[in-house]
Amino acid sequence: MKIINNWKFVVLLCLTLGLAPFFPEPHILGKLKWLYGGAVAMKFMDWFDVVLHGFPFVLLLRLIILKLTKKNGV
Repeated sequence: MKIINNWKFVVLLCLTLGLAPFFPEPHILGKLKWLYGGAVAMKFMDWFDVVLHGFPFVLLLRLIILKLTKKNGV
């Protein structure tokens, strides 16, 4: 459980798995554009890609929310 709370590890996941492959554009950006365009003709593999490449960013968002909502002194 400690590994998903490690900032360095989560940022590394975002920069590698989250953005790979990098050229011609990061894979997750292409999938998000596709979703924004209505997700026409997306198949199971495309949805799996969204989950796979998006998960590191979900972990990062989770860490940011936990950091911002953490009470002082607790």
